[in-house]
Amino acid sequence: VQLQASGGGLVQPGGSLRLSCAASGFSLLGYAIAWFRQVPGKEREKVSCMSSHDGSTSYSESVKGRFTISRDNAKNMMYLQMNNLKPEDTAVYYCATERLALSCGLYSDYEFGSWGQGTQVTVSS
Repeated sequence: VQLQASGGGLVQPGGSLRLSCAASGFSLLGYAIAWFRQVPGKEREKVSCMSSHDGSTSYSESVKGRFTISRDNAKNMMYLQMNNLKPEDTAVYYCATERLALSCGLYSDYEFGSWGQGTQVTVSS
């Protein structure tokens, strides 16, 4: 089971990035997917997630309306489209998956068992 995140980089405020996460060794079908981010010295924050059973999504208030989570089960990929980026979005972003019985918004980071290695997103002029 492996998750490989990519797509991070340096972008100016107001810009966009799309993060990708490739799953290998298992099928994403039936798994909830999520993106988390972490800044050194701060707790990991759940940015967004998508449940497997109904495709419902959840977003943190700080990114609602700017970020969009999506998945392509056929390609075994998950994505995070980030628009109108702000300096406070600067962080290492991680993808994660887990088989969850309930809506993914109810679960904390420690309940996700599979994690990607993280990709750095820096928003700066």
